[in-house]
Amino acid sequence: MPDLDRDAHIADFADFVRDSPSSYHAAAAVAARLEAAGFERLDERAEWPAGPGRRVVVRDGAVIAWVQPDAAGPTTPFRILGAHTDSPGFKLKPGMSTTAEGLLQAGVEVYGGPLLNSWLDRELELAGRLVTTDGVEHLVRTGPLLRIPQLAIHLDREVNKGLTLDKQRHMQPIWGAGAGQDVVAHLAGVAGVDPDDVAGHDVLVADAAAPARFGLDDALFASGRMDDLTSVHAGLVALLAAPASTGHVSVLAAFDHEEIGSESRSGASGPFLEDVLRRIAAGLGADATDRRRGFADSWLLSSDTGHAVHPNYPERHDPGNRPVLGGGPLLKLNANQRYATDGVGSALWARACRQAGVSTQPFVSNNQVPCGTTIGPLSATRLGIRTVDVGAPLLSMHSARELAHVDDLVALAAAVTAFFAPED
Repeated sequence: MPDLDRDAHIADFADFVRDSPSSYHAAAAVAARLEAAGFERLDERAEWPAGPGRRVVVRDGAVIAWVQPDAAGPTTPFRILGAHTDSPGFKLKPGMSTTAEGLLQAGVEVYGGPLLNSWLDRELELAGRLVTTDGVEHLVRTGPLLRIPQLAIHLDREVNKGLTLDKQRHMQPIWGAGAGQDVVAHLAGVAGVDPDDVAGHDVLVADAAAPARFGLDDALFASGRMDDLTSVHAGLVALLAAPASTGHVSVLAAFDHEEIGSESRSGASGPFLEDVLRRIAAGLGADATDRRRGFADSWLLSSDTGHAVHPNYPERHDPGNRPVLGGGPLLKLNANQRYATDGVGSALWARACRQAGVSTQPFVSNNQVPCGTTIGPLSATRLGIRTVDVGAPLLSMHSARELAHVDDLVALAAAVTAFFAPED
């Protein structure tokens, strides 16, 4: 197993989550860590170097980085770890700062499929980017600022028989008392820009609480945004350890907008990864045929979180496949190609886990509970690269605060490290 110190790895992951309250912050955090380790930051508008090296490029809330070995040629294949930087929650609407019953409220729109009730009665923050009239982007985060208060039980005696939340009426957070305050102006002040210069914004709501270890032997880990910062961090750790002497180009591709369908210029259905792979291949002297030959020998490990069996709802899971917290990362399978794993991909994942010295668990949905999907099938369809879907098991997926086992987080990073540096 690669040399990953359990406690140090989890502490580093907690730091990464704290640094990543939005997809824009996550992409910036990945790039900053890689640049500090010697990766060269590239601009998509510029000409790229063709020789070997360690490089990173950011597009909005997505980031792609790679290690190009010394001996790479026109048909050199790629090994890609695919993940996503965004998480379900809420996004700030434009021009929506209101006063109701003496309280300031920020208008938000539901982003993806969050568990709405999990966002109640928590300290929340705003995080994302402001864009000024000159086109410059400014990352901004507020720290604890908002809260969505639940109605007291005295005013709804039947609430424990079933809570129904209206996305428009019940999910607008409060952020102060009084009147006449504008939330975008507040964000501008935090970012140090003139409010009158703010021409647009992409600002999300995030849980402001710090990640925490707890439980027997501190083996459990609670945090927001583990779907899918677990995989982004695992890929980052693995890429930093990737040797430059392999027979492939090691790539970390962390996309935005997975939670809302991936159809954007920075999403997995967009051109970002293909653009980067084509530019790398062109720098290696590849023509269209060479590139297809390289793709035919390439692999994409699509890493996203999956469901551990919930002890209070065991009937919601497949009776023959019972993945548990602490049992190792998941191999995700679906007959209808909601996950892209096939038999060949299963064998590749088994080899990586064996090399890393970690266990793995199959995940298959109950036939009565259809599963979601990932970037895996989207990327496989777009690129024609063999793809296998994996990920860390969670409880409370899409909650404001999800639950994992620390050993699964370490094991996922170890297996991805082996994927980038296979021994056989």
